[in-house]
Amino acid sequence: MHKRLRDAWYRLDVVVRDLPFGLLLLTGSFVPALRDNGTVLGGVTDRPHDALTVVVILLESLPLAVRRRLPALSLALVFCGFAVDQLRGYHTFAATAMPVVLLSTGSHLERHRRICVFGLSAAYVALAVALSRAGSGEDVTGFVTFYLAMGLAWGAGGWLRTTRRAEAERRRRIAVETRTAERTRIARELHDVVTHHVTAMVVQAEAARYLTAAPERLEQSLSAVSDTGRRAITDLRHLLDLLNPDHGTGSGDDPGERRSPAVGRLLTLVEQTRRAGQPVAFTEEGTPPVSTGSADLVAYRVVQEALTNALKYAHGSRTSVTVRHGEREITVEVSTDGTGSRAAAVGGSGRGLAGLRERVDVLGGDFSAGAGAGGGFVVRARIPAGSRS
Repeated sequence: MHKRLRDAWYRLDVVVRDLPFGLLLLTGSFVPALRDNGTVLGGVTDRPHDALTVVVILLESLPLAVRRRLPALSLALVFCGFAVDQLRGYHTFAATAMPVVLLSTGSHLERHRRICVFGLSAAYVALAVALSRAGSGEDVTGFVTFYLAMGLAWGAGGWLRTTRRAEAERRRRIAVETRTAERTRIARELHDVVTHHVTAMVVQAEAARYLTAAPERLEQSLSAVSDTGRRAITDLRHLLDLLNPDHGTGSGDDPGERRSPAVGRLLTLVEQTRRAGQPVAFTEEGTPPVSTGSADLVAYRVVQEALTNALKYAHGSRTSVTVRHGEREITVEVSTDGTGSRAAAVGGSGRGLAGLRERVDVLGGDFSAGAGAGGGFVVRARIPAGSRS
């Protein structure tokens, strides 16, 4: 209930939200107990309230409603009311609006701030001269002290303005960094899903060109292309579901269904690569723990990217995939001897390995990719289990 009321209040226009304080000063100025608590500057003799007093009180209190919408206008009107208040000797409770409007103007005025300060200072000097002539001899110290107090209110408003702008800049910077990180993550996911499947389809389609004399093998190759395409569509649909803001908010969602469909499909991934013509030896040691956080998905992506690169740059080479499940980490090693044909290779951007390094680093693991001791290429990753990305 309290939160709904607060949200409803902040949805109101800023003028409506600033008006109550002005109405409070307006009402308090007519309360007998507060009449003697007004601001006195210049020592002008107190005067009974008359019809002009009402105008002065309205001029000092109601402009506070626009102190954030039109700060310069609000300050000018309140100062005019304050000047008449002091010169006429009314000394109303509404005169306390002066430091409030100075604080607000210093906080919300965006343009011509120096002109406003110089103009207000000149007006105050003129008021001080007029009060010294009409009053009972207020000394210079009193006028200077009041001016410094008003300057302090303006300075406090300026500090609030600087703080508010710094906070807005910090939030803007965080928003930009968040968007950049999210775009990078989406690009990485798209690269992992699309590149692997498309590379496999290209290799399988290239192989099908040479199987026209063997209808059965041609049909198997084309079927492999179709299966790979369907898996690509499934993974892309899942990725789009993850980008949907409503994904995973339904009460009937199964947490297991919200996990990536890639997790736990290493053997399927290896079989798909084999069907594309890549000889792959697969070894999986240990039993995956019940909860691995994001480690299993990262391990899958490491194997996926390594096999994709093997298809692209070492097609037909012997490839070995070893995955070890420990209590606290998953170790992945994918090696290719590099003796195969490069005829089926397609151009790459290098985004994949860099993306894998980022994934592993986020989880606090180790990643390396480079030439093996006996030639070929080796990708190794140590991924701590139980970490959430």
